[in-house]
Amino acid sequence: MSHNFFDLSGQIAVVTGASRGLGQYFSRALGRAGAKLVITSRKAGDCDNFVSELAAMGVEARALTLDVRDRDSISAFGPAAEAVAAELGGAIGILVNNAGCNIRKPALDVSWDEWNTVVDTNLRGAFFVAQTVARGMVERGYGRIINISSVTSVFGYAGLAPYGASRGGIRQLTMSLADDWGKHGVTVNALAPGWFQTEQNKVMYGNEEWVEYLRERIPLGRPGAPDDLDGAVVFLASEASRYITGQTLLVDGGITVGRTQALVKR
Repeated sequence: MSHNFFDLSGQIAVVTGASRGLGQYFSRALGRAGAKLVITSRKAGDCDNFVSELAAMGVEARALTLDVRDRDSISAFGPAAEAVAAELGGAIGILVNNAGCNIRKPALDVSWDEWNTVVDTNLRGAFFVAQTVARGMVERGYGRIINISSVTSVFGYAGLAPYGASRGGIRQLTMSLADDWGKHGVTVNALAPGWFQTEQNKVMYGNEEWVEYLRERIPLGRPGAPDDLDGAVVFLASEASRYITGQTLLVDGGITVGRTQALVKR
C-alpha cells in the first residue's frame, strides 16, 4: 500500500505573519495539503478576510494576534494557540516562523532603532516564538518547525545589512535548535527564498532594468513566484522530511550557483 508522505491531514499548523505576502501562500499550501491552521497577525482583525478565503477553499483556520517584538504578546500566544488547536481537534504539530520585516538602506544610514526593529523582529522574535510553541511539541514528542530565512543568509547584498544579519542568524539558530530538540522528535529547518516579489520589495520590481539584471543572474531565468515555495514548505512540514533537521533549503532558482560562478569568473 502506498503512503502519501506529504499528506498533512490531522495536523495543525501555526503560520506567523499571515496577514499578507508569503505567509498567506504558506498557509494556502499547508491547507491544501490537509492541515488546519492557526494564523497570526500583529493587529487584531488583519487576518479575518484571509480566514474567510481559506474557509471558501475548505480549509479550517483561526486567527490570533501576535506581535513577535513584544514579550508579553508571545507569552500570551502560547496558551492561546494551544487552546485554539484543541478547538480544532488536536495539538500544534507545525510552526512556520514567517513574521518578519525589512528596512532597506545604505549601511552608513541605518539607525540604532532601525537595526533593532529588523533584528528584533526577524531573529529575536523567531527564537521566542519557536521556544513558546516548542514546549508543547517537546512534551508530545513531535514537531516540525520551519524558520523562514533568505538567500541573504548565505550571500551579502548592499543595503540589507540588518536584514542579512538577521537571516544569517536564523540559519545558525536553526542548527542550534535542531541539535537541542532533535532528541524530542522535533525537527527544525529553515526555508530560504531567493528573489521573490513581496510587499516588502515590490517597488524594486517596478524597475524593469533591475528585473532584467536579476534574470540574467538566475539560472532558471526569472524571479520566484510565491507558489514556487509551496512544495518546499509542505515537504519540510511533512513526514517526507522526517530525517532532515538543522538544514537550510534554498529555493532560489539557482541564483546562489550563478552568483558563485560569476565570482569565479572575475
